Amino acid sequence: MITRLIEAPHRVIAGLTALLVLMAVAVATVVAEGSGPEPVPASVPDRFSAERAMTHLHRIATEPRPLGSPASDRAREYITGHLASAGFAVRTQHGVGARASRGLATFGRVDNVIATLPGRDSTGTVLLAAHYDSAATGPGASDDGAAVAAALEVGAMIAGRGGLRNDLVLLFTDGEEDGLLGADVFTRDNPPANAVVLNWEARGVAGPSLMFETSADNAALVALFADAVPHPRGDSSLVELYRKMPNSTDFTALSHAGLTGLNFAYIEKSSHYHTARDTIAALDPGSLQHHGENMLHLTQALGGADLTELASDHDATYFRLAGVMITYSNALTLPIALLALSLVGAVAIIAYRRRSAGARQLVLGIAAAAAPLAAAALLGQSLWWVLVWLRPEYDRMGGLLHRPQIYQCALVALATTAVLAWYLPVRRRLGPVATAVGAWVWPAVSGVVCAAVAPGMSFLFALPALSVALGALAAALPVRWSLWPVTVFTLGCAVSAALLAPLAGNLSGGMGLTFGAVAAASAALFGLMVLPLIELLCPDTTTGRRATAGIPVVAAAVTILLVGAGTVVDTADPEHPGRTHLAYVRNADTGAASWVSSDPEPTGWSREFLRDTDASRLSPGYARGRVWTGPAETVLLPGPEVAVQRRDGETVSMRVRSPRAASSVVLRIDHRVDRVIAAVPGSAPVELTVAGTRAGTWPGEIRFRDLPAAGVEFTVRTPGATRIRVTAIDETHDLAAAPGFRPRPDDSVPSIREDGELIAVTRTFEF
Repeated sequence: MITRLIEAPHRVIAGLTALLVLMAVAVATVVAEGSGPEPVPASVPDRFSAERAMTHLHRIATEPRPLGSPASDRAREYITGHLASAGFAVRTQHGVGARASRGLATFGRVDNVIATLPGRDSTGTVLLAAHYDSAATGPGASDDGAAVAAALEVGAMIAGRGGLRNDLVLLFTDGEEDGLLGADVFTRDNPPANAVVLNWEARGVAGPSLMFETSADNAALVALFADAVPHPRGDSSLVELYRKMPNSTDFTALSHAGLTGLNFAYIEKSSHYHTARDTIAALDPGSLQHHGENMLHLTQALGGADLTELASDHDATYFRLAGVMITYSNALTLPIALLALSLVGAVAIIAYRRRSAGARQLVLGIAAAAAPLAAAALLGQSLWWVLVWLRPEYDRMGGLLHRPQIYQCALVALATTAVLAWYLPVRRRLGPVATAVGAWVWPAVSGVVCAAVAPGMSFLFALPALSVALGALAAALPVRWSLWPVTVFTLGCAVSAALLAPLAGNLSGGMGLTFGAVAAASAALFGLMVLPLIELLCPDTTTGRRATAGIPVVAAAVTILLVGAGTVVDTADPEHPGRTHLAYVRNADTGAASWVSSDPEPTGWSREFLRDTDASRLSPGYARGRVWTGPAETVLLPGPEVAVQRRDGETVSMRVRSPRAASSVVLRIDHRVDRVIAAVPGSAPVELTVAGTRAGTWPGEIRFRDLPAAGVEFTVRTPGATRIRVTAIDETHDLAAAPGFRPRPDDSVPSIREDGELIAVTRTFEF
């Protein structure tokens, strides 16, 4: 068994070869899973073509198109005209969208585009959803222009082929970036019954289109996805992770309204997300191709299916292994996890009976194995803290770095350091067999725990434990070939390399180095799986402590060198710009004007505007936490108007308008708000219930995007308060027009905060 493996001939060469093979498996898997199809030229008529879809992108995604902007209107007119000419029945859905979060109520006027192609013998509706608005900080070629362009092309292709059995609805929502406002209006206006929604998003500008979220009871849809698309990507661990994260897309609102479906996004080169670098030039055409290819094949499959038969009563586990999409019911996750735990237990029993490890040693080995996992997670998080200390601008980027590859290697080196610094002394006391088998108990137990609380993630732990235990048991077979134990055990470890490497890559690449703790722990877990192979490279247990300490010291030195190299390589330039936050704020009560930045430290450019952290010139409630400020040239801009309409104890109705026709208004209130009603001419009033209070500013906040000229009437309840103070802020996205503004250098782009790049005028009222 493991002892046969450890006693392999030419042990150093065998160990190095085995580890290099596993590294090759990990790298090959990351590369293969991180790639999608090649772009198809426009000359191929019967396939989705990224080149054809790109023509739509050039019409809608060359400038920012935030909610209510002229650019948004132009994009909507293009979408409407194209689909009408393709044969769809097109209508624009007007309304006020609303969304509540902790201490915050957000409203906005939206204009959704809904295009319908009736089915020939419909059993329901296939609903393709994408949002045509962008963040105010960039043109949104990927987020979400690529999905809009793909849907326009897919819709035209299907209409040209005579339609589908089922109804096809293309939904282009407005106001997604401001809080899923368009999706809220759509779900409140009798969405189609028996509909399957396919939502399309982006968190970067490259990478494959991942199916990362599903509605509950997804087994039938997952099976259809695996069969229908030629290049499926994604796995059920992403579904489980996303369900527990605070992030949201239009799919969140649509699925909460009872619609079933799937959610897709590509996530690589995420440093461009929501920035001015989310451009057509930065978009990888292969990502657009994969989006459209998946969209076309799934729409055709769902369009020809009996949608009444797609219901399931359970979720499915799905993932790719060796290029094959594997799916099975979550009902199997617990049996598989228990089998893995049983096989690891069998290895422990055999080791005990063969006197390779004592019972006390095995128990201590299990307890000790928690140390490298915890240490790797702590070191991974510490790496992020060190990087922010060395490069404060990384904090402004939220961990989404332009060139994270060297730092990702540093995470692997940190995990290696944690594993080796633990393993070398522990093996001297417990022996290599007890140490390795004890370590394998952790993924086996984690698989069982996940089967109970997050079944879609169980495979990440259960299958590596299962395969490594099988490899260890196979190594015990009486095969005369001397390299048999090493060979079969390496094959057993290959499953760990193929499953854990993409997880670490997605977390640290697509989600950012703020997830470095989880990525490092994943790498450390892989290290625990291959301990018998590491043992082949180690000096025998009688070697002195200085010799055994040298290996983790070298790994730690490599980590330091990698961090140093990363800080040298990952510098700002026009292709990889840094981010800066700046706004021009006029206090209409005092007449003072200020430059304001929430950056932890000003950059070279923003230092021209900022002086100190004195916020006394700002209106009460304006600053969200610590800000840098500097005096600015005053321009005579009228402040927002707030007039009380009526008062009834804790409830006050007030009309808010902007004399300077600002695009949005924000109210910050010095008491908790638990209910808000917004009413504008031409739309029904919309009510929100708000829980909790806002952090970093006054307790209650209300926002209204695309503010009409006549203003908006808010009815607000502040429990326990019969007198309130309100700071009103009206905002326009025209910072370049502020007096004294100087353009950014080419190596800098605006921060993605919603209160940057603005001219804001504030007034404070007491009622």
